[in-house]
Amino acid sequence: MGVDYDGLRSAVLSLTEGESDAVALMATVACEVHHGHPFSDWTGFYRVVAPELLKIGPYQGGHGCLVIPFSRGVCGACARTGKVMNVPDVDAFPDHIACASSTRSELVLPVWNGAGVLLGVFDLDSNTPAAFTAADEAFFTALLADVFRDAA
Repeated sequence: MGVDYDGLRSAVLSLTEGESDAVALMATVACEVHHGHPFSDWTGFYRVVAPELLKIGPYQGGHGCLVIPFSRGVCGACARTGKVMNVPDVDAFPDHIACASSTRSELVLPVWNGAGVLLGVFDLDSNTPAAFTAADEAFFTALLADVFRDAA
């Protein structure tokens, strides 16, 4: 029950080829990853819409939080620091925002365009503890860099 990284990468790159609209890219990535990662129960993006402020973007799964300040939660910490946040137990993360009470672990990655502008964060939530691996971190970091390189 692993992730077919090669198949997922190929599908995402094929579907997003030539597209530069950030929301269109986010919608496509969220859909493909949600259906391609066996442990992702909520998959989506939070977009930078103002200084220090994220708002919900395209996602798959149950409802997400609508607004997340950079100062709160795992998504906020990722946006604030620009670092990947892999949280194996969300209950142990200070100031975790529980958008869904079933979430046990979370992987959040910053989304940069090629000009170094933070567009948002990519959030994968799982109902399984410690669901995300270092391989997931490396794969999604590289995939997001390729997909959002020319995004505006």
